[in-house]
Amino acid sequence: MSSYQHIRYEKERGRARIVLDRPEKHNAISGLMHDELHEALWRSDDDPEIHAIVLKGAGPSFCSGFDLSGYQAEGQSVRQYRRSMRDTIDDDIWHIEQGQRMDLAIFDVHKPVIAQVHGHCLAGGTVLAFFCDLVICAEDCRFAFPPSRDLGATPSMMWLAHAGPQWAKRLLLTGDSISGADAARIGLALKAVPAELLEEEVEQLLDRLALIDHHLLAANKRIVNLGLELMGTRTLQRLAAENDARAHLAPGTAEYFRRARELGIKGGFKERDAQFGDGYARVDRPERREGRGR
Repeated sequence: MSSYQHIRYEKERGRARIVLDRPEKHNAISGLMHDELHEALWRSDDDPEIHAIVLKGAGPSFCSGFDLSGYQAEGQSVRQYRRSMRDTIDDDIWHIEQGQRMDLAIFDVHKPVIAQVHGHCLAGGTVLAFFCDLVICAEDCRFAFPPSRDLGATPSMMWLAHAGPQWAKRLLLTGDSISGADAARIGLALKAVPAELLEEEVEQLLDRLALIDHHLLAANKRIVNLGLELMGTRTLQRLAAENDARAHLAPGTAEYFRRARELGIKGGFKERDAQFGDGYARVDRPERREGRGR
């Protein structure tokens, strides 16, 4: 693919930069973006001049999640979209696994991939970030999986590998957000830095990786990932797809689609999230909330 529409591809000084490039949508993942990202990852992996890859977002956010409207056929209603994607639970699992195979390319490419996260990293954005080998983020960025409140379960499961069972449950059971600074405290990110220093922090690490033979980088990435696979991490991804499809059958999910038909996709999300106030979990301090959840 010689040119892209929903990402930018840059190559220099031993690195590839893959930039999610729908800033007006906070880089919501369209079907086309998914395809282009997958192609760009393997293009980088095949290039012997590239030692490492950085995944980042243009505009105010890293990625706001999957663009539900962008995955619908033109003119489809929410009801028709739901039916076409979920005729049976097996159809639903198949569709989820299709997307998951695209995302797993981040884990599978031989070159190390760094997520450079700023702004919002939500829902499908967390899928991309947490499959990366290293996550470096702005202290004030926001990680969350809000769809767990009414739309299903996470279609991948790297939260457990990074943060452990208790924090994975705390965040996925509520769909609450966590700041970049707190994400680094619990292992969802390697490091959080002031937003104005984020690019410099990532680029200096890429400079160091460019000094290493890319074959050695691949070997060291591979052995860590093989360890994760021996612990069941890869098998868990497939189980996550099946679990998400099962969660789509919950009454709460049906209620979301009812609201979406009445209020639209954005309206349904806005009504849901208003109940949770600021929506933030705190890692090392009390959460004392007033009546509106703030």
